[in-house]
Amino acid sequence: MTTTKGVTLNTNCRRIKFARRFITTLLRMRKTRPSSSLSMEADVRKRSQRIKIAAYSAMAHAVGPRRAWSRAVLFKLRSRARHQSMIRRRSFRLQKKRVVKNDNIPSGEVSQADKLRQLVPGGKAMDVCSLLEETAHYISCLATQVKVMQTIADRFSK
Repeated sequence: MTTTKGVTLNTNCRRIKFARRFITTLLRMRKTRPSSSLSMEADVRKRSQRIKIAAYSAMAHAVGPRRAWSRAVLFKLRSRARHQSMIRRRSFRLQKKRVVKNDNIPSGEVSQADKLRQLVPGGKAMDVCSLLEETAHYISCLATQVKVMQTIADRFSK
């Protein structure tokens, strides 16, 4: 792709891939009507949750499956979608209360690597060297996500 000044833009850039996918998802969200049964506060909370999920999904898709953290995010999102579709199918049956898994680390000394493993998606199964590499990549992708979202917010707030 060439601009009017003759500068070539790399359309495969992670930022462009993220921005395109994120905006497409936001436009799809805009077309869906808000539920009238929800209170205004619950509607805002649900919408912000959907925007957050869209941002993580777009970021993970832009990176692709070559990174462990993006595979973990995509797996979590697919699992969430499967779980929600199962709930919709069983909407007329009574649901048993599920015991929420507690991921808290038992009291005692916690290494910094273990703290980092909790923060990076898919980090629980990594050795320290891989964990640090994935963390650096994850941070750069989060920074890209913030820049793109800030640009979108700036453009549409005018």
